[in-house]
Amino acid sequence: MTMPAASVLTFVRAALLVLLLALPTLAPSADLPGGASRPSMAFGALGLLPGDSVYRLPVALTDQDGRNFHLADRRGSLQLVSMFYTSCPYVCPLIIDTLKKTQHALTADEAARLQVLLVSFDPERDTATRLKEVFGQRKIDGASWTLARTDTQSVRKLAAVLGVQYRKLANREINHSTAIVLLNTDGRIIARTDKLGDVDADFVAALRKAIAATGD
Repeated sequence: MTMPAASVLTFVRAALLVLLLALPTLAPSADLPGGASRPSMAFGALGLLPGDSVYRLPVALTDQDGRNFHLADRRGSLQLVSMFYTSCPYVCPLIIDTLKKTQHALTADEAARLQVLLVSFDPERDTATRLKEVFGQRKIDGASWTLARTDTQSVRKLAAVLGVQYRKLANREINHSTAIVLLNTDGRIIARTDKLGDVDADFVAALRKAIAATGD
């Protein structure tokens, strides 16, 4: 019997999460403010998560205001998630513009039901202060957007689960693929788009469907 493509993808993501969670956890991480230890998540306290939930990754982040949080803290809201870095000259500004256009393609009520999370590929240079500068420069909506950084190991794990490839170059630029993914309230990837610059009508339709499914 042939397994449907969607089932294969779910199985692969779940298997990848199991492998990533099995990797050793670093003790103090020099990438996080003050050498903070990478916290271990008590997923039992969060309730049962699907096997392919991105929130199974024990990722600690710091936002543009210097606030620390866990990836799993995003549970409960629909999330648009992508990865970027602030010194990226071309592609990453397009990612931000595309996310803004995608929000504007929705009604105000629909857009209010979505949160946006952008995680940096470049924690060495993208400090909370730098993220805050970009937040202001790009006139980003503080009500729904979060720019965040994490440690190097967690960047690799998150990129792998989101299906984003990247490679640091000798000139300190980062060659990376692009993806904007939609996570449902339990952190499962339910839609994605690689289209930049213009609104992806199919992706917007998937957003509207997911928003309607969450109810009031």
